[in-house]
Amino acid sequence: MAFSSSLAFPFPSPPSGTFQTRSAGRLRTGATERFLERSSPPPDVVVTRERGKNAKLIAALEKHNIQSLELPLIKHVDGPDTDRLPEVLSNDKFDWIAITSPEAAAVFLRGWKAAGSPKVRVAVVGAGTARVFDEVSQSDDQSLEVAFSPSKAMGKVLASELPRVSESTCKVLYPASAKASREIQEGLSDRGFHVTRLNTYTTVPVEDIEPLTLKLAISAPVVAVASPSALKAWLKLVSKVDCWNNYIACIGETTGSAAKKLGLKSIYYPTTPGLEGDVEHWELVLSSYMVQPLITA
Repeated sequence: MAFSSSLAFPFPSPPSGTFQTRSAGRLRTGATERFLERSSPPPDVVVTRERGKNAKLIAALEKHNIQSLELPLIKHVDGPDTDRLPEVLSNDKFDWIAITSPEAAAVFLRGWKAAGSPKVRVAVVGAGTARVFDEVSQSDDQSLEVAFSPSKAMGKVLASELPRVSESTCKVLYPASAKASREIQEGLSDRGFHVTRLNTYTTVPVEDIEPLTLKLAISAPVVAVASPSALKAWLKLVSKVDCWNNYIACIGETTGSAAKKLGLKSIYYPTTPGLEGDVEHWELVLSSYMVQPLITA
């Protein structure tokens, strides 16, 4: 697996006393409240995915004796086309359903079931997204087939590699975040696909962050972000902090590129998002090869 960084690896040594290795008797997975109640040293890394989706990363970091603080930065809410999805699936036929994230997969499954589970062929970006469909795709019904994943877990690669299944115009349904770029639909359209995009969900910043939690998060040397939306939410939180320039660990190239465009310098991300796009594998690699060298530098 390859990694990219705006810094040379290994990272330069941090200021004295910034990082500390942890002894036994540490925070249990996901127990942010107990962490706050204890007089513990500052966390090593802040994990920022939506509530309920940080446990595996926290557990992976714990194996390397790394202290985590859970601080969800965004949450998913219905998009303007959420209610339209079942109707569209019931009234039209598509050659492909293009799904680019676990959240898009979960929202699609709800709409698909509401439509009566019509027969569909799904293209996914990444093994993590594919796993959301495991229970349905492995059932005896066989009405949902996960039939394609691109060679690299990125939307633009899916747009360039998605196979045509007929000589006539191929129809693609693209249920997406309202904040997703037009990269996929434009890439497919340029190749002659007919794309119907539905904005089935969106993300909003988490507003109710306790001041003590935020203070601890700002003190951490590493913040792990899984999307450009989470990155922007973090920058808004630290906008009043002078010269915040700690490390940003991004889940992949898309978020890493967004971090660069926003002017951040201390950025680290995998250029290939894990084996076969497996986000969970990347989380393990992050814990052992990115965060640990920072703490032991």
